[in-house]
Amino acid sequence: MSFMTLAHYLQILDRSWRGQDGNKIAQFISLRHDHSKYPNYQIEQPEGIVDRFLTSPLDELIIFHLKCLYSISKKNFLEAYKYQSALIQSFTKTLQSQKEENWCLPIMYTICSDLRLIAQQAEKQRLGATENPGEILEKAAECLMACFRVCAADNRSAEEDTKRIGMLALVNQLFKVYFRINKLHLCKPLIRAIESSPFKESFPLGQQVTYRYFVGRKAMYDSNYKAADEYLTYAFENCHKSSRKNKRLILIYLVPVKMLLGYIPSKKVLEKYDVIQFWDLVQAVCQGNLKLFDDLMEKHESFFIKCGIYLIVDKLKIIAYRNLFKKVYLILNTHQIPVEALQSALESLGQDVDLDETQCIMANLIYEGKIKGYISHQHRKVVVSKQNPFPALTSLT
Repeated sequence: MSFMTLAHYLQILDRSWRGQDGNKIAQFISLRHDHSKYPNYQIEQPEGIVDRFLTSPLDELIIFHLKCLYSISKKNFLEAYKYQSALIQSFTKTLQSQKEENWCLPIMYTICSDLRLIAQQAEKQRLGATENPGEILEKAAECLMACFRVCAADNRSAEEDTKRIGMLALVNQLFKVYFRINKLHLCKPLIRAIESSPFKESFPLGQQVTYRYFVGRKAMYDSNYKAADEYLTYAFENCHKSSRKNKRLILIYLVPVKMLLGYIPSKKVLEKYDVIQFWDLVQAVCQGNLKLFDDLMEKHESFFIKCGIYLIVDKLKIIAYRNLFKKVYLILNTHQIPVEALQSALESLGQDVDLDETQCIMANLIYEGKIKGYISHQHRKVVVSKQNPFPALTSLT
């Protein structure tokens, strides 16, 4: 099967450009569109035929696009990245010159998304050949930032013609790059720009879900669990129900955040989205079963590390300690608990701790407000409050 002729393709692009049909051009300049798979669009030197049908500035964009397709067909992603990058640099000048219109935004969304994906392929291709991993993605981010600045500088307030409504799509692409190359500090000014935007509530819901997913993850890494819960919950609740893969991805971060705040996820939800790894962990934390907790951390270590949540999940151990100590308190039925009793409970669950380490764990729990009381070093006892010594974790947020 062959696609339409190159001449027909170029004529459609010319007509669409004259008619300011950004959506149609975006479709026909996408690396994921059907035309990109056919050899008659994969041309090493397309200047001659393109110049017969197209004029500036579109001719330059399409020349770079066809050269990019040729490079991809040869599996040369470094070369493809070079051409896609040149395409965006050329497009940015055009976008800047269009003073009172924003019909080009769909084109920008497409070519910027394609640049990030090509940059990822190029990174893989030169893996091991460089001492600077992430360098191509970082350069790609600079290209995206150039588009972002053009959009942010548009001071018109009318939503239908301002380029500022294109900011969030670019921010989401930049987030994807910064998270991949582990430069989360670069997200901060982008978050400020969106939070102060008059169009904050007008951005498409899909873009808002992506934005809140990444801001929630950043808040989680910053140990701001209340904000992380708020953003990730919004992302999960507003993510389309048919996007099971995305809902699962959000849940991977939302579950440990919820647990740190004292909320227990339902087994039904964990099963539905195939993150049942968390259910045994929920049981271990609730029961204060430190041996099971350690075994699960080891068993699911690669999953937690791959998702970037190992350190967050490991913080749940402090809640397991609290729940174990609560059991000891209930068994002994006294407000003055010998430190030895707590140490024995820890040792019975495979924890190799001495009295000093046991006191240290207890001191942390008291400091964090998870237990109300104090340590009497003289009597080697933990004296807990007579009123609500183990406050609900949800009340601490």
